[in-house]
Amino acid sequence: MADALQIELVAADRVVWSGQASQVMARTVAGDLGVLSGHAPLLSLLVPGVVEITPLEGDVVRAAVEEGFLSVADNHVSILSEDAFLASEIDAAAVKAQLDTARADDDADAVRRAEAKLRLVDKTS
Repeated sequence: MADALQIELVAADRVVWSGQASQVMARTVAGDLGVLSGHAPLLSLLVPGVVEITPLEGDVVRAAVEEGFLSVADNHVSILSEDAFLASEIDAAAVKAQLDTARADDDADAVRRAEAKLRLVDKTS
């Protein structure tokens, strides 16, 4: 049996999730990336999106992340983002208001961040 991945999902102010998993999916500047045990070492830039972690036990963990980094080495995956939110932490009404404001301000980065949060809420509803 292959070794489990050790996953660390870290925001600037806290550890959002940490544990063992069989796989992780994230969006990078090069596109969507899936990591399984034995993955080659890599360092990539994250873009705002949804990270999905399949823990060894329990339900899939989904989090909205902003820009950051993803590194893989020796079955250890570090996902470092300025901000990250688990699905249970997101208030859809507040995010819709943020999205409206971002669109009115023509702030493309804020629009991408808000849309990632809303995709996460849609996946868990």
